[in-house]
Amino acid sequence: MDIFDTFLNAEVMRRTFPLLLRGLWITLQLGAASIIAGLVLGLGLAMARLYGPGPVRFLTRVYIDIFRSIPLLVLLIIVYYALPFVAVRLSPFASAMTALTLVSGAYTAEIFRAGIEAIPRGQFEASAALGLSGWQTMADVILPQAVRIVIPPLTNNSINVVKDTALASVVAMPDLLKQATQAQALAANPTPLIVAAAIYVAFLWPLVALVSRMERRFAARRR
Repeated sequence: MDIFDTFLNAEVMRRTFPLLLRGLWITLQLGAASIIAGLVLGLGLAMARLYGPGPVRFLTRVYIDIFRSIPLLVLLIIVYYALPFVAVRLSPFASAMTALTLVSGAYTAEIFRAGIEAIPRGQFEASAALGLSGWQTMADVILPQAVRIVIPPLTNNSINVVKDTALASVVAMPDLLKQATQAQALAANPTPLIVAAAIYVAFLWPLVALVSRMERRFAARRR
C-alpha cells in the first residue's frame, strides 16, 4: 500500500478537514480562555505570596507547589469524573478550562514572582520617596517593568497551555484531537491524525520562534 494513501490520503483529508477546523476553533477558545484566566489567577497568587500576611503566603506557596506537582491529566479526570459525586457537575469545556487554569495559574504565579523580584529594590525606595502608595508603586512602576521581563516565559507557558488542551479529549471535549480521533475511526485511516498534528505545528511553531527571538532580544539588552 502506498504510504501516501495511508498517511496523507487526499480524499480522507478533504472529507475530514471541516471537522478538524471545528475542533481547532474549540481548541483555540479553550486555550485563550484558560490562558487569560491563568494570567489573572497567577498574578493574584504572585501578589499574595510576595505581599500577603504570613498565613496567606504559606497557603499560596502550598497551592503553587501542589498544582505544579499534580499531572494535568489526573486533575482533569478528578474535576470531570470525581466532582459529580459531591453534586458538582461541569461541562467538558468548563472541566478542561478549570483544570488548565488551576495548573497554569500556579506556573504563572512563579513567573510573575520572579519578574517582580528581578526589579531592583531602589525602584521601590524611589517610589516611596516620591510619596507613592504601595499599590501605586506596584501598578505604575513595578508591574510595567516586570511584565516586560516575563513576556518570554509567559508566552512559552501559553504555548504549553494550548498544547495541553489536547488532553481535554479524554472528557469528550470535541477539540482538535478528539475530532481527529473520531475522523480517523470513521475513515479507518490515520490521515486525520497526521493533519491534526500538522495543524498544531503550523499554529504553534511561529509562537515558539517568537519566544526564541524575544529571549535573544532581552539577553542582548541585558548585555
